Amino acid sequence: MKLKIKRFGYYWLDTWVLANVIQLATQEFCSRYLNHSNDPCGRLYDQMTQAARSAPANIAEGNSRQSTSREAEMRLTDVARATLAELTNDYLNWLLRQEQLPWSTFAQEYRQVAAIPLEKPTYQDDVQYNSSVHILRQKHLFDPWLMKDNSITAAQCMIVLCNRLAMMLGKQIEAQMEAFRQEGGFTEGLTAERLNYRQEQSKENNSPTCPVCGKPMIKRMAKKGINSGKEFWSCSGYPECRGTRNITG
Repeated sequence: MKLKIKRFGYYWLDTWVLANVIQLATQEFCSRYLNHSNDPCGRLYDQMTQAARSAPANIAEGNSRQSTSREAEMRLTDVARATLAELTNDYLNWLLRQEQLPWSTFAQEYRQVAAIPLEKPTYQDDVQYNSSVHILRQKHLFDPWLMKDNSITAAQCMIVLCNRLAMMLGKQIEAQMEAFRQEGGFTEGLTAERLNYRQEQSKENNSPTCPVCGKPMIKRMAKKGINSGKEFWSCSGYPECRGTRNITG
């Protein structure tokens, strides 16, 4: 079970679930309401469906990169948020083209849609199957607005969902940034592992201790200057500590 959770970690993210709901609803919206009259070249269809696809795709890729690059995780999550803003503008433009407005935050419909909570996933072992069931069930929560034979109501509902996901992604990026501050990224992790290894090797070789901080020292070779090519003792805590000793004998 642990291996499956690690492999499909993003399946448990509410942001990924809602992004899939938005993708499905956008594909449905475009199929029902875009035609040769209002989208003669099919460009709007392509742009909206591609933007909707980009959100769950980048959330998934970002989460999958978590163990190797916190920076990539944050960058891809931010890409998901940016493409979501593009999709929101397409729905807003659809309303304005028909001289309609998005719901006010004080409107009853807005409050009803915004108040619907997502259910917590309980996938057990069959992750991909059960997550698909879960996503469809979450989408059906919004069907009273999405499935009306009215593109205006559907677009108004989609704007609320897009704004909701954008806020969730903002909080997710903040959490990722905090994790990066505390744990560092892949490069920092490699550096820590390399320093730990060097310190252990220094202890085994009975190397001297640093005159500045007291940590074990390791042999390095000067790469430039008058001592270029000569070995010297360097603190294993470099670059935080720059203590050195000459090698005698």
